[in-house]
Amino acid sequence: MLMMSQTDIMTNNMTDSCTEDFKHVDGVMKVLELVFYIPIFVVGLILNIAALVVFCGLLRKKTESTIYMINLALMDLILLLILPFKMHATNHEWPASFHELCSILEGLYFYGIYGSIYIIMCIAVDRWVAICHPFKAKQLRSPRVTMVICVVVWMLVSGSVIPVIWNFRNTKNGTFHCFHQFSAEGWKPPIIISVQVFGFVLPALVVVLCSVQIIWTLQQSGQHSPQSRACVKIIYSGLCAFLVPFTPSHLAIFLQFLVHQGAFQDCGTKANLSLFIQIAMCLSNITCCLDAMCYYFIAHEVRNTRHSFRMSIMSQRRPTNSTSERERGESS
Repeated sequence: MLMMSQTDIMTNNMTDSCTEDFKHVDGVMKVLELVFYIPIFVVGLILNIAALVVFCGLLRKKTESTIYMINLALMDLILLLILPFKMHATNHEWPASFHELCSILEGLYFYGIYGSIYIIMCIAVDRWVAICHPFKAKQLRSPRVTMVICVVVWMLVSGSVIPVIWNFRNTKNGTFHCFHQFSAEGWKPPIIISVQVFGFVLPALVVVLCSVQIIWTLQQSGQHSPQSRACVKIIYSGLCAFLVPFTPSHLAIFLQFLVHQGAFQDCGTKANLSLFIQIAMCLSNITCCLDAMCYYFIAHEVRNTRHSFRMSIMSQRRPTNSTSERERGESS
């Protein structure tokens, strides 16, 4: 009969402790995901469908802002429609034959996240051009150019996200939890660095720099018109919709990457980081609801623009009418 060494006993005890820690994390997340996802799914679905109805149907004239909002709502809907599958995968194991379906769902999920990030970045750049460079804006901005930019974003995200996500899933036999247990291929340094730099850091820098310069320009101009106030609200809502959901999730991805690189060895620390990344990814889905602030202010801005356009036409007609009346009086 073989005797177990003290090291073997300690290893088994640590393994049992790690298993218990991660089981506790899984139990907590089964509850939290329902708490987060059900309201996000219901509210986000209503808001984004309403946005598409307004921007596609009620607003006949398509401006640069409305085209961006339509594409942002479509990205949000892709993300929202994956949430029921994500909730089911947390509480149920899927058979091995569902590996390809899982890879497709995971690809669409990250497609919606990074598509939203790049559309918000394009909105910030579009605002920066329109406000900080108004003379160049006439040549650079148009609905047709905006459509081309949105198509490029869809193609760019398709070409970068989906092929990478397809290799995230372990091709082992047996049941598995979709959206969990990514293979070591998905945590390689080149992939994580690319995700952090091109998926978040660079777009975040662009959004923040454009937003700061726009707000500074508006303050320097001293304009306090309804359009300028609406524009400032759009800028702040865009910053909120970008930084609040995506900053914690990408910080969590970086910390989990450090775990895979062996930077953390303690089971409790690993379990806490696992809990943090799962909560952060849950909160990242709130972007589907935060984007509604942009929808509201864009629609409000369009209404104000139409109102000011009507008032300018009326003001142009009044002098013309008064001049013609004076001419009639002089001739008589």
